[in-house]
Amino acid sequence: MYLIANFLNFNTMTSKIYYLLIVIFCISTTAISQDQETTVKKTTITDDMTLNAEQNKSWRMGQSAYSAKPKNAWELGLHFGHFMIDGDVDRRIPAGYGFGLHLRKAIHYVFSLRADFMYGQARGLDPQMWTHSSKGGGLVEDVFAPYRNQDGWFPSHKTSYGYLALQGVLNIGNLLFHKDRNKWNWYTAIGGGISSHKTMLDLLDASGNPYSGLASLQGDIDTRAGRKEIKKRIDARYDGTYETESWKKKGIFRLGDQTNVHFVFTASMGIARKLSQRINIGLEHQVMTADNDMLDGIRFRTATDQTNNNDISHYTNIRLGINLGNFNKVTEPLYWLNPLDAQMNDIAALKQRPVFDLTDTDGDGVIDMLDQEMETPAGAAVDTRGIALDSDGDGIADYIDKEPYSPPGFIVSKEGIADVKCCITMDDVSKAIDSKVGVMKKATDDCGKWFLPMIHFDLDRASIKPEYYGHLHHVATVMKMCPNLCIVVQGHTDVRSSNSYNNNLSYTRAENVVNYLVSQYGLDRNRIKLMYGGEEAPMVSNSKKEIEHYMNRRVEIRVCTPTDSEMAKPEGYVPTGKGVKSTSRFIGNKNSGY
Repeated sequence: MYLIANFLNFNTMTSKIYYLLIVIFCISTTAISQDQETTVKKTTITDDMTLNAEQNKSWRMGQSAYSAKPKNAWELGLHFGHFMIDGDVDRRIPAGYGFGLHLRKAIHYVFSLRADFMYGQARGLDPQMWTHSSKGGGLVEDVFAPYRNQDGWFPSHKTSYGYLALQGVLNIGNLLFHKDRNKWNWYTAIGGGISSHKTMLDLLDASGNPYSGLASLQGDIDTRAGRKEIKKRIDARYDGTYETESWKKKGIFRLGDQTNVHFVFTASMGIARKLSQRINIGLEHQVMTADNDMLDGIRFRTATDQTNNNDISHYTNIRLGINLGNFNKVTEPLYWLNPLDAQMNDIAALKQRPVFDLTDTDGDGVIDMLDQEMETPAGAAVDTRGIALDSDGDGIADYIDKEPYSPPGFIVSKEGIADVKCCITMDDVSKAIDSKVGVMKKATDDCGKWFLPMIHFDLDRASIKPEYYGHLHHVATVMKMCPNLCIVVQGHTDVRSSNSYNNNLSYTRAENVVNYLVSQYGLDRNRIKLMYGGEEAPMVSNSKKEIEHYMNRRVEIRVCTPTDSEMAKPEGYVPTGKGVKSTSRFIGNKNSGY
């Protein structure tokens, strides 16, 4: 407690605040200013995080021209710094201190409203002697009557000051549209409110009498060194007790009999630095002025020169802003966001789509973008994938098969001709049955030596494509045939987007596959280990073409090894990718088993 009381000692408070302002601001701009990975984690704005979810859904479907306004957090701020009064009396060095708090809410991306409260104290000491009005001086109020017969008085005051104001804040930090979030924000604020003050004067000595013989303290007031010497003499003579309350100008209204309240105008400018998604710190200078010339206790320069020059207050302060709310439901305040973030993301997604190209190199009627067999001979019949037809499934394409519709189950020659016997005997039937039973037994004995298929995904999607339902039916069939078999389902992505986002996306893809196998085929979830790898293990390295990216967007399925184990969700996991709810309903052909 002694250390705290000593730190709050008025004589040293303001100098320490000066040092605190410098140290805190330097720390915030050096220790925190690292690359984008260590500053702000990007939050994807979902429909529920907007003021109108239906409008945002319509915008995503192309039915509305504009996205909905995001729900954004309130900012609670704490501030403290150096407070001084610019008036008729020279200010002390340092002059004083101030502290307070604010509450700020963004109206849109550039303009916000801020309710601000501040309390402060400031001191002043004038090296120039002032005389009573009877001697033509500026001490005209009755409170200075004790100096009617004295040479004069060196004004010395301590002022307690407070205000409550509503301010409009205009910022330009998020007008820099080259990134999704801002680290720095420059802003200006103008507002008005009410203020009150109490000024106490060191007018009398410890005995309650006016100070005498002050004329001997005068010196050279035209030089800095001279004024400093005069103040030193005054401090040695004065007792440092501010015992007399100054005359107060009437305010717009009074609280009780003592407190006058005035209208106040505020104007400020500042710069803020974001430390994290939750906290920012700023440096601001604010000016407060009202129709009041009594903040320093002195109203007129002389008895004849009674021009009313209002005293002006200055407050240089550090502001610590804290964003309130759950970031799963609200965004950061709009003045930290890029207004075009959603549109820029859509444009980037469009740029990533492959250019539509009608080139058909082998002339088989399937364009190269879709053709999986790029060198089909001219005239060969192909399927919709551009692969040469093999109607009888004997492994020989129709265009070279001399018997394209040979009966199934027979050995064929290199030309595709089946070796058909004239008839079938009972022994042949028995051998065929024994052969099938042997195959099934061999399959059961070889559980764990299976090759399991993989499935692929569209860009930024986690939903299972219908053409892969057959692959998963095959996996389920193998697992039912081998009841002790354990499999690994591991998700992957291409290299686009951030590592954090890709880890979430690869986890979501793998989870959709696991949920499909469990819900559609009743498999035991404990027989499946979910793993993910993001972009870390591409099938195609240094991929540049869209088809290569497509190969990397996959879920691999394989038999478990002793070192495989279930992986936990990524830190801060959020379901990622379009179609993440697709596991609630599947479409297939029940006659095909899926």
